Amino acid sequence: MKTFRDLNVYKKSFKLHIEIHELSMTFPKFEMYELGSQIRRSSNSVPANIAEGYNNQHTNIYLEGLNRSIGESQETQHHLGAACEKGYISHDEFVEIDGRYTECIKMLFGLRKALLNKHR
Repeated sequence: MKTFRDLNVYKKSFKLHIEIHELSMTFPKFEMYELGSQIRRSSNSVPANIAEGYNNQHTNIYLEGLNRSIGESQETQHHLGAACEKGYISHDEFVEIDGRYTECIKMLFGLRKALLNKHR
């Protein structure tokens, strides 16, 4: 792998961010700077933290970025649940996107485990 863009988890989380951005733009106008802003920022932070830590000479810094990506994924899942409960997205949309974030979280834990095992 030459760049962070080659990582499947980066590709998936970046695509999810783009979809979340588009979806959040359909929220009611009063939510644009509340829930809409929150979900856009947390979804963007997932791939951004992967990119930031990639290829760092200090494994601990990369692991820290992956941990932040996991946390941001979970925060995005929370915001998705709130959007569903408020009726901004359908239950089916919530289940589908939430499941894709769960998949990304599993991939991030796998990458984290591989890095830890490599440096033992």
